[in-house]
Amino acid sequence: MKVQDPAKVVSVSGFVPASPTEIFNLLADPNQHSLIDGSGSVLKARSDAPERLSLGAKFGMDMKIGMKYKITNEIVEFNEPNLIAWRHFGGHIWRYKLEAVEGGTQVTEQFDWNGSKSPLVLRLRKSPATNKNFMVATLERMAQHFSK
Repeated sequence: MKVQDPAKVVSVSGFVPASPTEIFNLLADPNQHSLIDGSGSVLKARSDAPERLSLGAKFGMDMKIGMKYKITNEIVEFNEPNLIAWRHFGGHIWRYKLEAVEGGTQVTEQFDWNGSKSPLVLRLRKSPATNKNFMVATLERMAQHFSK
């Protein structure tokens, strides 16, 4: 097993006024990802995406960073209702850890680029720092979504 470098895991945590189950259900539905995306890059789930994600499930997303493109992700970690993570062809992982706390859930979003196939490109693009800002915005949007 390859040793993971903790410096290649960017984490952001925040409180969300909903149960882990409610948040997990949102994350397990790719059709809802654009509602909480803080990067502005997630447009919508592709029509062939499953309604509910599970371990090993693949789901396509329509994206836009400068120009529109499509990407396919695979669920690589799944422990309902506490953990869900997906990886795409670039090798990095987006992970959500959910921990029940009084009045809601402590949500930790992680950008794990230990398995990245192009770490130099990520560094040059400043993706770890940029993604941290996007993750803060995602958790704020998630909290707002459940505050309605």
